[in-house]
Amino acid sequence: MDNKGKGLNTICTHVGELEDTKYKGAVSPLYMSTSYAFDDVDVKRYPRYFNTPNQDGLCKKIAALEHAESALIFGSGMAAVSTALLAFLRAGDHIVLQQTLYGGTYNLVTEEFDKYGISYSFTKGWEPKDFENEIRENTKVLYIETPSNPLLTITDIEGVAAIAKKHGIVSMIDNTFASPVNQNPIDFGIDVVIHSATKYMGGHSDICAGAVASTKEHMHRIFHLAKNFGGSLSDYTVWLLERSIKTMGLRVRAQNENALAMARYLDSHADIDAVYYPGLTIHKDHELAKRQMKGFGGMLSFELKPYLDASLFQKSLKMIKSSMSLAGVESTVLSPTQTSHALMSAEVRAEQGIKDGLIRFSVGIEEPEDLIADIEYAIKKVKKETKTTV
Repeated sequence: MDNKGKGLNTICTHVGELEDTKYKGAVSPLYMSTSYAFDDVDVKRYPRYFNTPNQDGLCKKIAALEHAESALIFGSGMAAVSTALLAFLRAGDHIVLQQTLYGGTYNLVTEEFDKYGISYSFTKGWEPKDFENEIRENTKVLYIETPSNPLLTITDIEGVAAIAKKHGIVSMIDNTFASPVNQNPIDFGIDVVIHSATKYMGGHSDICAGAVASTKEHMHRIFHLAKNFGGSLSDYTVWLLERSIKTMGLRVRAQNENALAMARYLDSHADIDAVYYPGLTIHKDHELAKRQMKGFGGMLSFELKPYLDASLFQKSLKMIKSSMSLAGVESTVLSPTQTSHALMSAEVRAEQGIKDGLIRFSVGIEEPEDLIADIEYAIKKVKKETKTTV
């Protein structure tokens, strides 16, 4: 299928789909085999080589969504992150990373890179100059995440990409929070785009996967490490993920709309201390987000007033679930200090502005009125149980 000029939902639905030549089914057939012929075939297929029929089709879809030449899928987001990074880093190299990162990525770097002889620096801020200030002669990669997890800071994608090109460095981005629906970093000059496909690509809290998209040249390099690391994805999960991506455009746009409504509600609430969402005009990077995002995403964070116990509040919610992950069609909350950023020290979390009372809110597709009612109920319950007088 020629992707040129095709709309987002058309790409989500049709690019990379496999034709059922025998029964003419409407969806891609599922090929579960782990063993394929090697004689007289154009492609020697093997699951660990990321080229089974279902894997190959899904990679084409993800590449099209990210305006990339090629893509690979992995068994998890961290498999995608670690493989992409180590494909371009070796002993003696240096990497510059954004100050605020997903806790798993931060832990990978701080716990493992020293063992490989790879040095690293975290930026002091989020401006392009903050990245350039950390570059050394042996710097090989600039790594960003925008919007960031969990404070939704916005990094200038084009600015960082330009600095990377100026210094002959590979630029990488974790695009998970935005999804390809809201942001296409390759259009702004980024070299390698990474996703936890568990999140918005999967969208139903039932798939664990990762994805990387880039040029054919870069993906060739990533593939040769990936096949040795063995982080491939089972074809059944691949098939489920392809099914889920078909509705990604519809889901994410609905989540964008809901998240903006919830952010505005929380921002005006007397019992809320702070709201972090790039779609709010009060967000310090709102104008930058408008320039590089097509929608502001389904993720936000907020802090309750100090007199309200954040843990008790989350336990008091009846419909919004306390959950370890994000981006499902159902709304969820979590405490970053207890989950996504628990591996960070309290000191590092404080440096990044992640307070113990911070609540990360993944907004689903429910009616905003119902989400608001649930939050109001939980706040009233906490006030009653703690006998707080406001």
